[in-house]
Amino acid sequence: MSLNQSSENSVFANPANNAAPTDGTGVVQLDPWLSPFKDALRSRYSKAQKWIQDLQQSEGGLEKFSRGYEKFGIRVADNGDITYREWAPNATSAQIIGDFNGWNRDSYWMQRDNYGVWSIHLPAKDEQPQIPHNSKIKLSMVLSDGRRIERLPAWITRVTQDLSISPAYDAVFWNPPASERYTFKNPRPPKPQSARIYEAHVGISSPEQKVATYKEFTQNVLPRIHYLGYNVIQLMAIMEHAYYASFGYQINSFFAASSRYGSPEDLKELIDTAHGMGITVLLDVVHSHASKNTEDGLNEFDGSDHLYFHGGPKGRHELWDSRLFNYASHEVLRFLLSNLRFWMEEYQFDGFRFDGVTSMLYTHHGIGTGFSGGYHEYFGPGVDEDGVVYLMLANEMLHNLYPNSITIAEDVSGMPALCLPLSLGGIGFDYRLAMAVPDMYIKLLKEKSDDQWDMGNLAFTLINRRHGEKTIAYAESHDQALVGDKSLMMWLCDKEMYTHMSIMTEYTPVIERGLSLHKMIRLITHGLGGEGYLNFEGNEFGHPEWLDFPRAGNNNSYWYARRQFNLPDDDLLRYKFLNQFDHAMQTSEEKYGWLHHPQAYISLKNESDKVIVFERAGLLWVFNFHPSQSFTDYRVGVEEAGTYKILIDTDAKEFGGLGRNDLSTRFFTTDLPWNGPRT
Repeated sequence: MSLNQSSENSVFANPANNAAPTDGTGVVQLDPWLSPFKDALRSRYSKAQKWIQDLQQSEGGLEKFSRGYEKFGIRVADNGDITYREWAPNATSAQIIGDFNGWNRDSYWMQRDNYGVWSIHLPAKDEQPQIPHNSKIKLSMVLSDGRRIERLPAWITRVTQDLSISPAYDAVFWNPPASERYTFKNPRPPKPQSARIYEAHVGISSPEQKVATYKEFTQNVLPRIHYLGYNVIQLMAIMEHAYYASFGYQINSFFAASSRYGSPEDLKELIDTAHGMGITVLLDVVHSHASKNTEDGLNEFDGSDHLYFHGGPKGRHELWDSRLFNYASHEVLRFLLSNLRFWMEEYQFDGFRFDGVTSMLYTHHGIGTGFSGGYHEYFGPGVDEDGVVYLMLANEMLHNLYPNSITIAEDVSGMPALCLPLSLGGIGFDYRLAMAVPDMYIKLLKEKSDDQWDMGNLAFTLINRRHGEKTIAYAESHDQALVGDKSLMMWLCDKEMYTHMSIMTEYTPVIERGLSLHKMIRLITHGLGGEGYLNFEGNEFGHPEWLDFPRAGNNNSYWYARRQFNLPDDDLLRYKFLNQFDHAMQTSEEKYGWLHHPQAYISLKNESDKVIVFERAGLLWVFNFHPSQSFTDYRVGVEEAGTYKILIDTDAKEFGGLGRNDLSTRFFTTDLPWNGPRT
């Protein structure tokens, strides 16, 4: 087993077999090009260690520190007593108000400690909490200049919105009786060797023009995902966000599951049901920035602009129009690390896809920066060391408390060692996203004719990843589906998707090409592109059009904010063929496990024939991208001698092809050198 595979994911563990230095520079043994940057590697490594050591002294350790939700926010004891704590050092007085006290601002005064933490204890009355379940509450504060401000509690676990009254959210005290609380029935699944990820958004998961619910997703979508053969679901837009059209990336309440889709208990049922199917569930977590909302967000929470965020311009993301966390702050680290822990404990998520990691890694946040791959771009003054260290602490906490957890980084920069173990000086993620791959496909379809496709560049882009750092490959994700762009199927077939996707209509060259390339693009990405695979919901069957949430610019229409699962279910439509192909692809990976096998050996990239051939996991992969030429008796080199048969054929009739290959054919090897060193 290699050094990176066998080394532990902790800054306090030694590299495997003590085969590397213990100062955070072990990654240099895996990549000697990192050698000039040893000082930077040591610096971030020692800073992560110091944070954990300091927390051991001041907070009882990282494990206890990351359970901040048991101390802050509104806590209910078994006897019904309520304790509420909130960090707001800029306030001079604070009161909790709500339905329970008639919104009286002259009662229920909170006490402040030396660290700016306000607290109040509310004894139970008649063995019942003073604040009723599902009632509205707020934190009311007076500042030094006499101004009164009111905020939603920062650690609140339930917020609701009534757009008929106001777009602002209300904080709700969620404390259902035991009889109404969901009880988990299924254990977490084991960590998958191969990650086949289905990226999903609950709200759009219905053919109807509405916001779908957790219960509808559980009943209608989970069985589809399970049938297709995906073993991981990545749920988007769960953390509460004020603006639906933000796709869940403008968070206002970090501990609240979005109430648009139902209750917290409904989300728990969704996750538990997925676990019962053997499916791992990841949360798309947003710790890279926060909504700038003040009335129902963290911004200017205690009247200052620098509580959870950096003050001044440093605390504002100029493109996202949002606030940026101060990762050097003790209390901000408590908030964010506890947030991760809360989702793992309360909802039984199995890990996270961290959004906007590039913004967290660099002081420039990736704005106006083109990463060339030069190592100087990954170290020096442009790097936000506090952001890097926060991510190291997050991975330290998650992987040590939850050894089977999965963390995925969305980073466009290509930061070295992002997905290497912490003991070697890495940042500790399990996977990174291969974000250049979908861009390549869009560029090919927009700018190149089929005969201009460069096989060498196609293959290179798919394998161009950091050796030893696992990558999630995908042909398209939610980014490519958003309004302003089109899905791959729309680029391939365009207007004929509206007229010729019925099996009762002519099988036109456009539709034939579109179905063929849709399948081939996915298969070669799956086989060659990484150590994991991702699909955005609906794209598996070639979902038409784009994704656009209701907003003023489209008259608040839900027409494009839905997934038309009725299309593959209609036996008269050709979408069923793409859906069935995706099923065959995922279930074949489950059987042969190519994603967790070593990177493929490419034996042929023929530009004139438009043919790519490679081997992986004992399978031979042959792709003919030529727009008009088929080949008979085409000889290719293989590593293992023997008899070969067809496993998946994109031209098979069951997948909407023309059936030009006889699936019963057997292919025999000949003992002679061909296409390089293998025979």
